[in-house]
Amino acid sequence: MDILQKIFQAGVVGAGGAGFPTHIKFNGVAEYLLVNAVECEPLLETDKFLIRHKSKEIIKTLEILARQMKAKKIIIGLKKKNTREFRALSQAIEALNSRAELHLIDNFYPAGDEQILVYELTNRQIPPGGIPKDVGVVVCNVGTVVNVYEALNEKSVTDKFITILGEVQNPSVLYAPIGTSIEACIEMAGGATIEDYNIILGGPMMGGVIEKSQLNEAVVTKTTGAVILLPQNHVIFKNKQQDLVQMINRSRSACIQCSLCTDLCPRNLIGHPLRPHRIMRTLSIDRQQYEVLKEALLCCECGVCELYACPMGLSPKTINGEIKNLLRKEGVKYSNLPMQKEVHEMREYRKVPAERLLCRLDLAGYSDKINEDYITIEPQSVKIPLRQHIGKAATSIVEVGDVVEKGQLIASVNEGDLGANIHASIKGMIKEVNGFIWIEAGEKVVME
Repeated sequence: MDILQKIFQAGVVGAGGAGFPTHIKFNGVAEYLLVNAVECEPLLETDKFLIRHKSKEIIKTLEILARQMKAKKIIIGLKKKNTREFRALSQAIEALNSRAELHLIDNFYPAGDEQILVYELTNRQIPPGGIPKDVGVVVCNVGTVVNVYEALNEKSVTDKFITILGEVQNPSVLYAPIGTSIEACIEMAGGATIEDYNIILGGPMMGGVIEKSQLNEAVVTKTTGAVILLPQNHVIFKNKQQDLVQMINRSRSACIQCSLCTDLCPRNLIGHPLRPHRIMRTLSIDRQQYEVLKEALLCCECGVCELYACPMGLSPKTINGEIKNLLRKEGVKYSNLPMQKEVHEMREYRKVPAERLLCRLDLAGYSDKINEDYITIEPQSVKIPLRQHIGKAATSIVEVGDVVEKGQLIASVNEGDLGANIHASIKGMIKEVNGFIWIEAGEKVVME
């Protein structure tokens, strides 16, 4: 079995972001293999934890992947402030005589955005609407590389390292089976420290909001990066929980035409024709300027405009997201055109300092409080979604009453599909198959 087949069989997808199937990403050639080790979102610690504890595994795997793609260079992007991680990777590179290079960057947000990282590490601009392969680059993050290492050693993706922090007793890195309830994760972190809280799944800038009342519905998936508990009246929830009509009405009445949302837009600063202020202005005056609205397709929804730049607390990111959804439903795509302008001459001075961003979000008090050791969760049941990432859902190959071993294939896709196989994350009996696979463990389960 070759490398790509092993990755496919193991069900590896991008461990963060949209979860692009990894066997498809590495199918081809590239000049550069880049590793996103900057941990883009504020507060998250998972990738740094993996680097400290699995640096040799990471470097070994990168060498294998680089040979697979015939890459001339391996570059790991890392923040200058992360000295322990730099030391761990440097030692691994030296011990394994690897050609991997470390490239240190400043502590700004969103340093880990794929297109920003490509420019920082290679000085190449990805065309608007393009992907890294358009400029000879493939990017993967630390968690994905670790999962590929496991896949090459015949281990499927059954568990996930995640950061849990905020209003919990013991902020920690957890090692949880896929399908573990978020409620169980909170319990393993010592429980909540406050009564009225909501949850962010992912980072504070781009993560989705789960209300406390929805807690029993949320589970760990292959792309879950973090679980953050914050008070229900926190400023982040106020921004994330407005409806679209309210956002547009607020824009009409409160926008002061300052253009700061565009001035600080990371994609605009690297030369993409994305102008959030023009989109907001178009909606505010009811002019359906189609070409302007189409620019929303270039938005990475990093949240700089919404949670940092706008002095009036408006919501360009969320509005861009809604416009993108509407355009995609109509089959509209942004043409992959050449760059329409150069990198902005003021880009270096308009990068958003991550520490300042934490203060603006009222999150500085939760920073740097993660325990060094990780906690392993052993749940009695899991509900594993059949679709956990971009692309096609997997098809169940088990039925209610079947008994499965941990690591056993329970849902599959065809090798050419944009999707990923799914494996049992615990040993147990199948209790339900309905858009997810519910597995119940217990002493009564006997394997024949």
